[in-house]
Amino acid sequence: MNTLNKILWAAVLLPMLLLTASAQLAVTVSPPKVIGQKALVKLAMSNGLPEKIESARAICFLLDEHGSMVGQSTKWVIAQNKTELAPGKTNTFNFVITSQPPFASTNLTAKISFSQVVLDGGNPVDVRQSVI
Repeated sequence: MNTLNKILWAAVLLPMLLLTASAQLAVTVSPPKVIGQKALVKLAMSNGLPEKIESARAICFLLDEHGSMVGQSTKWVIAQNKTELAPGKTNTFNFVITSQPPFASTNLTAKISFSQVVLDGGNPVDVRQSVI
């Protein structure tokens, strides 16, 4: 394939890829802030889906510098029958994870996994494809 054909294919395919990539729930996870027995993990969620999100349930895993889990929490980050996330909007949620003894390290990493996302009208979403 010559250079001109490659450029033409890129011009045709790139806009299509950008359109499909934007239809998702994008989540940004901030580094945990540790204060004694509590760790605060802030999520910023942006709805790129064409419908509002009625509810979303997420699990936050707190890992130490060796990759071992030192805490976890499961919460509705977009609550049922309360705060919905309209298309094109962004919302934040704070996970607070507590530990009976204070955390042994402040060098922690948060990993987020969505277990359930429900759109307007009760339609479930495949979280593996629609959440990044």
